[in-house]
Order: sequence, then C-alpha cells, then structure tokens
Amino acid sequence: MLFAYKEDINTHLKGIVNFNDNKVKVEDSVALRDFAIDDLVYNAVLNSSKEVRGLSRFLIRSIAEELGIILASIQGLYEARGRGECKGFTVPAINIRGMSYELSRAIFRTAEKKNAGAYIFEIAKSEIEYTRQMPAELTAVILAAAIKEGHRGPVFIQGDHFQVNAKKYAENREKEIGGLKLLIEHAIKAGFYNIDIDTSTLVDLSFDTVVEQQRANFEVGVELTRYIRELEPEGVVISVGGEIGEVGKENSTQEELSAYLDNFNKMLAQAIPGAKGISKISIQTGTSHGGVPLPDGSIAEVNLDFETLETLSQVSRDVYGLAGAVQHGASTLPQDLFDKFPELETAEIHLATHFQNRIYESDHFPEAFREQIYSHLREVFANENKAGMTDEQFIYKTRKKGFGEFKKEFWDLSQEIKDGIGAELEEDVVFLFDKLNIGNTRRLVEKTIFPCLVPHTLASEVESAK
Repeated sequence: MLFAYKEDINTHLKGIVNFNDNKVKVEDSVALRDFAIDDLVYNAVLNSSKEVRGLSRFLIRSIAEELGIILASIQGLYEARGRGECKGFTVPAINIRGMSYELSRAIFRTAEKKNAGAYIFEIAKSEIEYTRQMPAELTAVILAAAIKEGHRGPVFIQGDHFQVNAKKYAENREKEIGGLKLLIEHAIKAGFYNIDIDTSTLVDLSFDTVVEQQRANFEVGVELTRYIRELEPEGVVISVGGEIGEVGKENSTQEELSAYLDNFNKMLAQAIPGAKGISKISIQTGTSHGGVPLPDGSIAEVNLDFETLETLSQVSRDVYGLAGAVQHGASTLPQDLFDKFPELETAEIHLATHFQNRIYESDHFPEAFREQIYSHLREVFANENKAGMTDEQFIYKTRKKGFGEFKKEFWDLSQEIKDGIGAELEEDVVFLFDKLNIGNTRRLVEKTIFPCLVPHTLASEVESAK
C-alpha cells in the first residue's frame, strides 16, 4: 500500500509503533514483522512524496535501532585478522542489485541459521545508477529486511567500487573527483560505514617504473581516504578498501602491491598523522565482472590465479597488517572453487551476477514479465548491442539494467512469486556461507565489533529522499 499523507503512516502504525517528537517506540513487534514493516519499506522505496519516503526511511532506521540492529563498520574484525587473531574464513560481500528486499531477507535468514556474523551487503557506484537505488534507499531496504527476519546486532553495508572514471578524470579532474566525494558523503550519511575506493582505473602502464604506474592510484586514493576520515561520524572508523588492479585487466603482482601500499601509507601519514589506512586490498587474479558470456549465453571458464591470491593476501597481512586480499567478480565461478578462498585466507569475496541470474532464470519468474523486460532492453539499449554479439550475449550483459527500468514492477510481483524466488536465493546464500566457512562467526564479530548509534534526523532522511 502507498500512503497518501504522512498522517497515513501514523494511522497504519497505531498500536504497533509509537512515533512522537522524533522518538520511536515499538509496541507490537509481532504485527510489525507480520505486515507493518512490509508497507513501510514499500513506501520508503516507491512513494512519490519525498516527505513520505523520508519519514518511512527514518522510521525504519529508528525502529531498527530500537530493536538492536545497528549499522556498523567491519574495521575491528579486519584489524583482528591483520593481527593474526582469526583466520579460516572469507567474508562474502553480496551486491544487492534487484529484488533487494527478498535477497536481503534471504541473507539474514541464512545468517540466523548458520550463526554467522561476518557478511556484508554492498552496492557499487555503477549499480546505484542503473538499479536506481541511492544509498539511503538501500539502507532502508536492508534494515527493513533485518527487522522482518528478527536479526539483532551489527549490519555491514558497503559502497563497492566507488570508482574513478579514467576518461572523465582526464577531461576534468575536479569534476570527476567532486562527484565521487558527493557520493561518499551520501553513502556515509546513509550508514555505509564500509567503502571500497577504486582508483585502480588510473594505473598507467606506459610508465617505466611500477611506482609511477601506480602513482595516480595511490595519490587519489589518499585524497579520497582523507575525505572519508574527515566525514566519519564520532565513534566510527570506516573500513576503507583500496585496489591495485582493475578487474578484467592484467593480474596483480607483489611489486605493485608494495608500490601502492608503501606510498599510500606514507602519503596518508603525512596528510593526517595517525589516521587509519585501508583495511584490505582488492587485486586482479583473472576474473571479470559478471563473467564472459559465450555466444550461447553460457559463461566462459576462468583461469583464476590462486597463487597470486594466496601470496598477496599473505603479504598484505604479514607486512602491512591488512585483513588480506579481496577477490572481485567471483559469483559466476564454478561451485567447486569456492572453498579455495578460505583455504587460501582470502579476506573478502564480492558476489553479484549469480544472484541476478538466479532471479531471471528462476522457474518462479513470470515468463511474460521476463520477455517484457528483454524486449525493452533490446529497444532502449540497442547501442550496446555490439557487432558480432548474439542476442543471448546482449541480454546476459544488459539485463542487470532491467532492475532499474522495471523497479516498481519487480516490487509489485505477487507475494507467492517473491517468496518462491526468495527461497531459491536463500539456497544459494546457504551454499556460499558454508563454502566460505562463515558459520559460527557471530561470536567473533561480537568480540571485535562495537557498533555505536549515530544520530540521524527526520529532516536528513527527507533531504536524502529528493
């Protein structure tokens, strides 16, 4: 249901949630989970009134805090890993592209079953654009899912690939960096206390030395990290990730790792003495985002360089005190490879496209709706259909944009369909949690993460809902 006025929310929540003078009190947690939270999150996403959207988001975040669901940074856990105090697992960072409520609920249900605490929700800069999910909106959806599934404790939300566009940077540096800083500001206000800055696009292999090749990468990386530290809420140390190799390009080397980290750390210490550096490092090991679709729509095999992954993870921990290396573009890898990541002490792995594929290819997904989306994509994004590309390849590469183009239609699917797809997504999350060995990590998170409440206001939520 869409609320017509702010007063409708008070009527809808009467006897369930009391809201007075910006203070929120849950009076009936059963009714809240049974139906009220579903209506609140629907309005937080789709209501045409920014005042209603903002109030819905404010209430969701306030209710979450009332129930002990706190937005948090994973910094403490990653520092403990860098000190060698924990090992043997890989933190999954799952990109929330589409059917965001259902996928987030599936993740929380799995975490409850597996007693897991070390997992991250994330969205990349590019995904924010084509799925039409600004940070404040996604935060509301994830917290609503936590409320719905009875989660308690920290919730880690991450800005993935907050990336510099190399072409735009060359044309107008200040405009490109300014736009990225604005996104960082929005993300932090929304409770994204984990941010992966990606300046690896600025690596220039035309230079003779590795340091000069990496220079723009670590210089701009320091500038953005400094900006993040200046915006940190009191009591929060945002977990910042760096990157030395653009995904889909040449595999990373130890020399590149050292050139980046030595100079990054030196420059950051000069800029802000005593400031925290990055907590992990993303590297390239042979994968590409989404995999490489073959003419029939299947995915090409990947020759993943596990030796590089293991070596750079170890060096980043032993020499620099980081949690380890991060593997991107992994969700379409063969299933029998996933237990290799904790075995090799990979710190974090990013997973996106598989869940998107699972949604579109589900037996529960309405065939007519799928064809409506595909027909629309063929027409609107025809310029992305490159010469020699089959229709299967085009659809595989483009259908991620359907989540934004048909955002309301996805939310308006019947509950039966959403529940069916949600159950399938949960199966995949269970598989990943098992393979990545994050079951029973809740106690470890409780020992290393101490989230604090960051003040937020109704006015700021309404402002972000523009």
